[in-house]
Amino acid sequence: MGFSETIFLFFLALLIFGPKKLPEIARQVGKVLNEFKRASNEFKAQIESEISQLDMEQQRQILPPAEPPAGSVATLAGAPDRPAGVTLESASEAVPQRQSFAKAPDA
Repeated sequence: MGFSETIFLFFLALLIFGPKKLPEIARQVGKVLNEFKRASNEFKAQIESEISQLDMEQQRQILPPAEPPAGSVATLAGAPDRPAGVTLESASEAVPQRQSFAKAPDA
């Protein structure tokens, strides 16, 4: 709606309702529009809270336990698919041990 159309509607309302009732009608229209805006904001806030609540419920689902990394002690100790005769002790012997040496300070 352009400026000229708004001016035309203002003058038309002025002619129909008169200068005494026009401010009263404008106040009532303003109150109705304000109430409509408040109700639509409440509705929007309620929808957003429901959506966020659904998202929170989906995030709370219990996830299955993660598989331990292959070759770790946990997989060798309880894995049913390990080769026959492999025990925890023999499996730990197969893993190369890191040796740590302390460095002497430079003199």
